[in-house]
Amino acid sequence: METDLYQVWVYLSASPLLALTLTLAAYQLGFWIYRRAGFNPLLNPVLIAVVALVSVLVATGTDYATYFEGAQFVHFMLGPATVSLALPLYRQFQRVRQSALAIAVSLLAGSLTAVVSAVSIAWALGASEKTLISLAPKSVTAPVAMGISEQFGGLPSLTAVLVILTGIVGAALGPMVLNLIGVKDMAARGLAMGTASHGIGTARAFQVSELAGAFSGLAMGLNALATAILLPILWGWVF
Repeated sequence: METDLYQVWVYLSASPLLALTLTLAAYQLGFWIYRRAGFNPLLNPVLIAVVALVSVLVATGTDYATYFEGAQFVHFMLGPATVSLALPLYRQFQRVRQSALAIAVSLLAGSLTAVVSAVSIAWALGASEKTLISLAPKSVTAPVAMGISEQFGGLPSLTAVLVILTGIVGAALGPMVLNLIGVKDMAARGLAMGTASHGIGTARAFQVSELAGAFSGLAMGLNALATAILLPILWGWVF
């Protein structure tokens, strides 16, 4: 019986449709738990989906390359999903234009803080240079972060994991931290979430309000640009 089940799994795992189905099912499971828990930020659906998928892959001995052959369809949709953030941003264009200076200063401060704090703490704990490079762009959306990491000799796969962890932690704890320090303006909250925790934080911001989501999407895009420009300069000074 076990041999038969193993043979069935080998057959199914060869189909890209299986990985796609597992990915969507894992997220649906995560969102169902998230909703049943009253949208508790600590039960982020992305985190639950990642844990569920990793458990399945480890239990079945499936390597990441095989899984990604099917999951790449979801990966491809990240582009259109990111572009679609322009619509709510367009609706808030007047607010963005009025706050242009404050947005620029906040993004610059946030981008520098994300890089310097992460690298400084890791360096103090004795991390290797490759780890430091991989860690530096952890607050940037994954495709940009992986590109930056690879360019400077880091480990793109490690960067991808750190980016996801940063997004999950930011989405889970960000609203609570903002409440504790008394930030109530939705535009400011969204800007902070997008700068610190990219796409996952932006998804969380949209659950709160369209204004927060629009500013979070703006911050996510501009922070990627700022980090891509500033990080080489900072790295040249330090190393």
